[in-house]
Amino acid sequence: MKPCNLHIINTLKLVDEMIYLADQGDADREDNGCGILYGVLRDSAFKLKKLAEEEKLNHIRKGWWQDKEKSNFHS
Repeated sequence: MKPCNLHIINTLKLVDEMIYLADQGDADREDNGCGILYGVLRDSAFKLKKLAEEEKLNHIRKGWWQDKEKSNFHS
């Protein structure tokens, strides 16, 4: 696996963790400040996820992505 593809895969895993943390934090929050924090975290995660998925598609189109890696595509 190319290192550049591994970084994209790791970014997608990280944003999934960010979304999970934002959901958990929002569910457990006790004030508005935490709501803002977790809203920003969730928003940032979705923006990063979109960028990483677009870059992954670019790598697939360029032929830089192996078949095994294609099967791990997050949508």
